[in-house]
Amino acid sequence: MKKLVLLLPLCLRAQVTIEATRMSETPVLEPGPAWTATGVFNPTAIEFHGKTVLLFRATDAKMISRIGYAESSDGVHFTMRSEPVLSPAEPYEEGGGVEDPRVVGIGGTFYMTYTGYNGRDAQLCLATSRDLIHWDRRGVILPAYKGTWNTKWTKSGAILPEKIQGRWWMYYLGTRQDADGKERDYMGLASSKDLLEWGDATVEPVLARRPGAFDSRVMEPGPAPILTSKGILLLYNGANDALVYGPGWALFDRDDPAKLLARSDKPFMLPEREWEKKGVVPNVVFLEGAIGRGKGSFEVRGYYGGADRVTGAVRLRITVGR
Repeated sequence: MKKLVLLLPLCLRAQVTIEATRMSETPVLEPGPAWTATGVFNPTAIEFHGKTVLLFRATDAKMISRIGYAESSDGVHFTMRSEPVLSPAEPYEEGGGVEDPRVVGIGGTFYMTYTGYNGRDAQLCLATSRDLIHWDRRGVILPAYKGTWNTKWTKSGAILPEKIQGRWWMYYLGTRQDADGKERDYMGLASSKDLLEWGDATVEPVLARRPGAFDSRVMEPGPAPILTSKGILLLYNGANDALVYGPGWALFDRDDPAKLLARSDKPFMLPEREWEKKGVVPNVVFLEGAIGRGKGSFEVRGYYGGADRVTGAVRLRITVGR
């Protein structure tokens, strides 16, 4: 199995190295039932009762999105439930669907952020569960058009599963119109006292745009951030001006989630396999699920969407140091 290794250079005050090894040469999830006809991709991942659970985005022939459930004993071979666990039902979901879940387990409750899309507006939503199958909607938590800096959509909420300074924190994607009149996606930060009601924590995005970089077009949070001994490690998805997607990393201060310490110059993984290059959207590796945490040097199992059609698995060896 081919191994991709990128040693990312020292940036600011810290260094992060990530070694990515694909766990399977073929997708671990592929389209099947009618509600998954055109795609099963962009999964979140969590361990529950000794199994790896993926909650994934599925699209039907009309490109309506639902959230499905699959589980595995070895992290590679998955069995998919025959029906979705969340389907569009509210006005802010109907017409487009429910997309791109991310989940954390805190105090016996699972908190799942997802995008509600009504065919016109995308907004960041929340649902809670005790078993990962039955979900209670908590509504839109970051409405579109109403942020401190984002002037359009909100999406992709990645919640840090530990409190900092007595509050909960979440990185997310927001869209705003820049001075040149163009709308662009940026990374934002929100906070909450109770995990249910959220608000912007900053008046500007927490990652600056870098023209010509691998993330010049898109900077979108991936899995839940990881609290390490050197800071908050956020794995995020970047896309350049040619819309080639690959994940990178950002390291934020342990005591100030808005303070950037270091940031990757290159993605640690890029589309290589045929099913990552060709699909509904070409040239996409979109990391959204990860299992495993650590402080200095540790291993994570990652799950990602390939070309907005299938799901792949990758093993990440991560070292955070100075």
